[in-house]
Amino acid sequence: MGTVEPYSSAAGKRYRVRYRKPDHSQTTKRGFTTKKEAELFLASVELGKAAGTFIDPSSARVTIAALGTAWLKSQTHLKPSSTAVVESAWRLHVEPTWGRIAVADIRHSNVQNWVARLSSGEPGRSKPKSPALVHRCYGVLAGILDTAVKDRRIPSNPARGVGLPRKVSKEHVYLTHLEVDRLAGASGVHAPLIRLLAYTGLRWGEVSGLRVGDVDLRRRRLAISVNAVRVGGQVVVGTPKTHKRRVVPFPAFLTEPLAERCANREDAVLVFPDKYGNHLTTPTVRENSWFDRALVAAELKTMTIHDLRHTAASLAVSSGANVKAVQRMLGHASAAMTLDTYSDLFDDDLDAVAVRLDEAASRALSALN
Repeated sequence: MGTVEPYSSAAGKRYRVRYRKPDHSQTTKRGFTTKKEAELFLASVELGKAAGTFIDPSSARVTIAALGTAWLKSQTHLKPSSTAVVESAWRLHVEPTWGRIAVADIRHSNVQNWVARLSSGEPGRSKPKSPALVHRCYGVLAGILDTAVKDRRIPSNPARGVGLPRKVSKEHVYLTHLEVDRLAGASGVHAPLIRLLAYTGLRWGEVSGLRVGDVDLRRRRLAISVNAVRVGGQVVVGTPKTHKRRVVPFPAFLTEPLAERCANREDAVLVFPDKYGNHLTTPTVRENSWFDRALVAAELKTMTIHDLRHTAASLAVSSGANVKAVQRMLGHASAAMTLDTYSDLFDDDLDAVAVRLDEAASRALSALN
């Protein structure tokens, strides 16, 4: 059991608490202005030790900077592209604000005010940040504090429950068959690439990493097992976004152009390399890219190369594909994710439900008469 002792200070009489931590080492806490306050603290210590919820006040003095470095290193489940944006959020927005602050000193209101400043910007100092970036920055801080809770440095996470700006999904761009044909025709040597993206829904990293050995011309299938993503100026080759391999079908009219690209080439060679045989650079990285020029020549509105993935989903649904088939083609983690992303493409299904309900009700009422 600990003890409460008075002592003299420049500010007057104060009390200190001597107690043993769960590891049996002795420590003290000073500065209590009343004996009752000191006794209440000692009681909370003993209760925490008995319940297994004791938190050492000294461990709560560690700073966010000290914990943040270790937290970043622990995010081994993230892909290199995700790691890069998380590290950027930490370096530019989290560490400068919270780095020197001890976890014990962070309050819920402090985090809420920080989120508000990021969202609205500060006049003359910073511009408003996008909701996606605000969510990312908040996620870094909240993740670090979650670790502090699990390590019993603090009893609860003061960042949890903070109000965040609502993410507004970008409107999808869907091309028709004729628009895809115009875009491909305006893309020159990249025409097969445009058609493949628009009719298979591959991500750029997946088509960039596609190898000759991944193409099955007889069964018209593509084995997607590689994702080539540019991170920090270098191409990093890894697994697809969901870490799962999948097989994607392609329409018969793509067989000939793919056969030409695969003819007399080794399995490990890229199907769509740059002029040096390396992975293609995303055409939207630079202004006035070949893709931008093709859009102008085809008289199409501004879009990104990723929008061809949305086009593939649209063309598949309009051809009669169900949500499970679209999910497998796109490599989504679940059919629910596909529905959430492309709910607007299934409006006709809702109309069909209403029609069938009307027909069923009419039959039921007719049977009564």
